[in-house]
Amino acid sequence: MRIVCLLNFTAVAVFGMVLSMAFCDIVWTWRKCLAIVGCMAVILLFQGVVYFGGGLSVTGYLYPLITHLPLAVILCVLNKRLLWPVISVLTAYLCCQFRRWLALLAAAIFSGGSLMQSIVELTVTLPLLLVLLWFIAPSVRSLSHYPASVQLQFGLVPALYYGFDYVTRIYTKLLMNGNMVALEFMPFVCSVAYLMFVFRTSAEEWKRSRLEEMQECLNLQVKQAVREIEALRESQRKTSIYRHDLRHHMQYLSSCIENGRYGQAQEYIQEISSGMEGNQITVFCQNEMANLIFSAFAERAGECGISIEFKVGISQSIPVSESDLCVLLSNALENALHACQKRKKKGLSGTIKVSMYEKNRKIFLQIVNSCDADILFDHGLPIAGEAGHGLGVRSICAIVKRYGGIYDFSVKEGQFILSVSL
Repeated sequence: MRIVCLLNFTAVAVFGMVLSMAFCDIVWTWRKCLAIVGCMAVILLFQGVVYFGGGLSVTGYLYPLITHLPLAVILCVLNKRLLWPVISVLTAYLCCQFRRWLALLAAAIFSGGSLMQSIVELTVTLPLLLVLLWFIAPSVRSLSHYPASVQLQFGLVPALYYGFDYVTRIYTKLLMNGNMVALEFMPFVCSVAYLMFVFRTSAEEWKRSRLEEMQECLNLQVKQAVREIEALRESQRKTSIYRHDLRHHMQYLSSCIENGRYGQAQEYIQEISSGMEGNQITVFCQNEMANLIFSAFAERAGECGISIEFKVGISQSIPVSESDLCVLLSNALENALHACQKRKKKGLSGTIKVSMYEKNRKIFLQIVNSCDADILFDHGLPIAGEAGHGLGVRSICAIVKRYGGIYDFSVKEGQFILSVSL
């Protein structure tokens, strides 16, 4: 019986130390492996001295000082961190409960005593260790890269169980005496930890889904905007070529006139004029990106019979990236154009007024457009009344928040007003 107890005592020590090392995110080298093996040997040797000198009860009392503390210290040195190695040791101690519970279950089923319990604990040690190393340890190690708040939340239950186990089972007999506070403490801790886990997980999942949705939306908007801008830049390039070749055009026309080919000259003039008008980019401000976007929407509004006015004064070097500016202006103007198109279908007029200026490295944008009077708002944001709409508003809000700016959506006297400062 004494030999089995000693073997079981050694097995649980090795079980806990190996798990502690596996849970701790350490890049193992030969030097570190030799150091941890030497530390384990010293700990086991010291445990044996205390065991044979004072017995099992004294070893249990001193176990935190002769095992857990030196193990945590050496892991802190190897890992060069303080919090996670301690959590690794506490988590490994919690996992030792699996061995004890399985042994107690077997002893209860087969009506065995302490000898059977020790034998079962010895039997399940290696298979259980392999399962934990293979399936659980990688997930536990991944938590070491999370913020300290997440690590503390993860280590809360192992820490409380560690204190509970020593206070109620090793240092006192509260658990064996059936103290109701002691009996209900760990179920209470598990309930609280579970609710905290559900709350945090649901909040994180909601944030992640919102960010993924927003990222997907922004990616789609940027791709579409980039395609439009490339087409406009190509048009601008062609216009530049026409202007560069103006001298050659004049020479050709002069030759036609000198030779009396007036009809051919007239046809050539019409051809050049139509080509240049089709690729014209109106200059609204010094910013090339804004000019391209404003020109595209001015053309679309003109095709729909919608009046659009621009008062823009921004430079080329504004504190907003081209992609963000493209998404912001494209979504805002797209929403304004869509609202006016709905009114045109009803036989009503539609107008859009765009004001944008730069001051003290800040960009101010206001777009006022005709709208219907039945627009609903939720927490200050307009609610899309049609499927597939509403992404533009979220894209605008995401960009404004990214730059620490402010936005405002409102309706006044049949006019929808978007105001942005960033």
